[in-house]
Amino acid sequence: MITDNIRLFTQSSIRIEGKYVIYVDPFHMKTAPYDADVIFLTHDHYDHFSPDDIARIIKSDTKIVAPEKMAGKARTVVPPKGELILIRPGERYEIPGLLIETIPAYNAKMQFHPKSAGWTGYCLEEDGQRIYISGDTDNTKQAQQVKCDVALVPIGGTFTMDAHQAAELINRIHPCLAIPTHYGSIVGRPEDAETFRRLVDPEILVEIRMEYFD
Repeated sequence: MITDNIRLFTQSSIRIEGKYVIYVDPFHMKTAPYDADVIFLTHDHYDHFSPDDIARIIKSDTKIVAPEKMAGKARTVVPPKGELILIRPGERYEIPGLLIETIPAYNAKMQFHPKSAGWTGYCLEEDGQRIYISGDTDNTKQAQQVKCDVALVPIGGTFTMDAHQAAELINRIHPCLAIPTHYGSIVGRPEDAETFRRLVDPEILVEIRMEYFD
C-alpha cells in the first residue's frame, strides 16, 4: 500500500494526490501552490473552513465539497469555473474515478459538534484504496462501522476524541495505517501522537505525519 501521497500539514489540514489533487480543511498553509482539483470541507469552524487558506490552493475550476448546512459560506469560495457539491452525512457520491462516502462527524455528549449540524467526515475510495478522514468527531457508532485502509483521526481531546478514545476506534475498525490529526496546536500536545501510537494494536501501522504545529 503506497501512502506517500498523503500529507498532513497542521491541525486537520490534509493533502492527498492521486487522480486528483485533494485537500481537506486547508489551514495555515505555508505555501500557495494553487493546485487543488477538489477541496473537501468537514465543517465551518475556523480551523477547518479558512477562506484565506482556500485562496492559496484554489484554481479557476476547483470543485468544493461541503456539508449542505454550510452552503452559504461554501459558496463564497467557489471559483469562477468551479463547482459546489453539497453533501449530507451518511450518503454516497461520485466524482469520476473517486467514490465518496460521507460519515457523520459529531460529539456524542458535548455540544461543540452537535449531530444536528450535519457535519461530516469522508471516506474516499480510489483504485480500491479507501482513506477515511474523520473530521472532528467522537468515537461514534457510525465511525465504528467504517471500512478503510487508511484512517486519519483526531486525538487532541476537548473538542474531539483524545488519544485513548481514538486508539479504541482504530483498534475496532483496524485499518492498515492510522495517522493522528488535530493535536499539538489549538488542542492537545505533540506527545499525544506517541500515546496514540502506543495504544494502537501493534498489527496496525501508525505514522506521525504532522509537518508543523502552527
